[in-house]
Parts: sequence; structure tokens; C-alpha cells
Amino acid sequence: MNHTRCRWCNLYNPLYIAYHDNEWGMPQHDDRMLFEMLVLEFFQAGLSWETILNKRENFRRAFDNFDPILVKEYDCGKIKSLAEDPGIVRNRRKIEAAICNADVFLKIQKEWGTFSAYIWNFTNGETVFENDLTSSSLSDQISIDLKKRGMKFVGSTIIYSYLQAIGVIYSHDRTCFLFYDNKPDIPSK
Repeated sequence: MNHTRCRWCNLYNPLYIAYHDNEWGMPQHDDRMLFEMLVLEFFQAGLSWETILNKRENFRRAFDNFDPILVKEYDCGKIKSLAEDPGIVRNRRKIEAAICNADVFLKIQKEWGTFSAYIWNFTNGETVFENDLTSSSLSDQISIDLKKRGMKFVGSTIIYSYLQAIGVIYSHDRTCFLFYDNKPDIPSK
């Protein structure tokens, strides 16, 4: 089937098409997936999302399937092995941020019951519909709160992209076959 997709979707990369069609912009409530996407989004900073997407399975292997309990406990030896792993982005500061952010993520889970409850609280559980932005007052607010809690690599632009990925913000292009004119009942995955 030949569909018109968002302009950023590389139509020559089956992983990108599958991500666009089945995941991006779909409301996400699973905490493990929310942690995975948070880590992948800040690893993407300065790179293309396609680079991260192509390495996603390697990231899952390297970061224990993004289990924040395990990631929080990474020691110097694990940091060294991750920094030497050619299958992922070997940025030591981002690796250390993943460990720090896992700890903060778990504290938020403890406070709110789930990270999902925390992140969706900012919109009262509703999806925000907007296009063609790279940050907003919503991403500013969440970025400030996460930084105050101690997270790293969570600037407003990274958080905006994260919110789009997890469906808090719905931003499919108006020409995309997944674009909805009205606020739809979007199924949760």
C-alpha cells in the first residue's frame, strides 16, 4: 500500500517506516518503553533519529532492555564497556546521564506510582495536537521539572521530541495518512 507519510520519514528505510506507521505519536503508557524512549531521545541529540533507530536493538541489548532498575546500578566497568560498544552511540556523558536519569525515573515512579502518571499529568491525560514546532510551553515546563529533579540531557527540544514520540503530542503532517483533522480516539499501545 502506498501512503503519504510525514516528510521526515525515510521511505527507503523499512525500520523508519515501521516506526512512523506503528509507534510514533501513539499514546504510550508502559514505563519501560517510556524510559527507553527518553534515553534514545537524548542519545539522539546532535544526531539524526534514523541513526538511533538503526541502532535501537543494539541499545536494547547494551542497556539491559532499558530496565531502569538495572541501568541505575551501572558501575565504572559497565560505563567503560558501553563507551567501547560500537553498536551504540559511545558518548560517555550520555551514558552517565542514562544512569543518573534511571535513578530519577525510579524516584518519579515511586512518587507518582508510574512514570506514565507523571508525564501524562502535564496534559491531564490528554493528547496535544500541534505541528511544526520544536519546543513549546509544555516541553519547557516538563524540561524544567525534570532538570530540577536531577535529570540530564532533558532540554526543551529533546523533551518536545520525546513527547511527540510517546504520543503526548500528536504531530503527524497534515498530508500524512495518519493525520487526524479532529481530536480522534487514538488507541493506546
